[in-house]
Amino acid sequence: MKRILFTGGGSGGHIFPLVAVIQELQKIVVERHLEVELRYYGPDDVYAGYIEREEVRTYKITASKMRRYFSWLNFLEGPKFVWSLGQALFKIFWFMPDVAFSKGGPGALPVLLACYFYRVPIIIHESDTVPGATSTVSGRFAKLIEVAFAKAGDYFPSEKVKVCGNPIRQELLDAAQLDSALAKKRLGLDENLPLIVVFGGSLGSQRINELILNNVEWLTEKYQVWHQVGVNNYTAYYEIYKQMSLHWQWEKKLRYDVKAFFDKNWGDVLAASDLVIGRSGASIFEIALFGKPALLVPLPESANDHQRINAYEYAADGAAEVIEEDNLFDDIFRTVVGKILENPEKEKQMKLAALKFAKPEAARIVAEDIISFVSF
Repeated sequence: MKRILFTGGGSGGHIFPLVAVIQELQKIVVERHLEVELRYYGPDDVYAGYIEREEVRTYKITASKMRRYFSWLNFLEGPKFVWSLGQALFKIFWFMPDVAFSKGGPGALPVLLACYFYRVPIIIHESDTVPGATSTVSGRFAKLIEVAFAKAGDYFPSEKVKVCGNPIRQELLDAAQLDSALAKKRLGLDENLPLIVVFGGSLGSQRINELILNNVEWLTEKYQVWHQVGVNNYTAYYEIYKQMSLHWQWEKKLRYDVKAFFDKNWGDVLAASDLVIGRSGASIFEIALFGKPALLVPLPESANDHQRINAYEYAADGAAEVIEEDNLFDDIFRTVVGKILENPEKEKQMKLAALKFAKPEAARIVAEDIISFVSF
């Protein structure tokens, strides 16, 4: 029985690509009649549940996170990291994988250091143009470094780097084949009205939420809007919206829907959309898969400013428009939305640029690379 270890976590951008790779690995195992045990070591948070859904055994590793600014909390992270390293050394000793694969994020580094100590081959994947702290450190001893953006390869030894795109889950690959009108019908939406999908990453975005709230009456004059506000923001946001919309006509209310989190129907939502408004993390690759025009608002506090660089890298060939938060004024926002949705030729060009950027085979490439490190 061969053993493969997965680590990484802390956000959907870390976990969902892991799920995609696991799904492809499980296909390969069935296709080639291999005997392989998969395990996941990472933070005990809500995202670990997505790994468990794939019938992979998960084990908790305490997550520590050093902040890039002064905080007294940083003094607590040192002892936490030592503890998590001890956890990883103990658990890996009793599992001893043939290869380890990491998506980075809180909790991944102690696992990778423990694997390196035991001489377990390590493969890492970086979704952003600028590598995170875990990828930067682990890239020094990883055997293979896979990157979503070619630009990220500049930060690592070139002989270790492979550009492959960002792994995408099977349910999204399937949903990408859906016709937009059919997807709208499945979701109970008006097939004749453009749909704007708004999301600020898996945790939501306060700034984007405020922007939409300020412009929701204007938006619903011509468009229908589905808006993910984030689980932690949902209750407060919905109360404000409920008061604002008290005197709206029923038809107008039907054009706007507030969601805490897009989960099981995310593929249908993307298929139905005509414009996606959101941050510029790893979800860029999901938007591209569906060939959807995007309006990206980079998170200014992102580590190493990677979201801003991601956004402009993606927009370079015309797949997206970018508005930085300093310029996120209502008039600019409305002008950009109108420029996309009221201009069929531009919308068409953006769709083609997005599809050209997409790399639907990424999960399979990564899975094959992982298998190549295992001797059967």
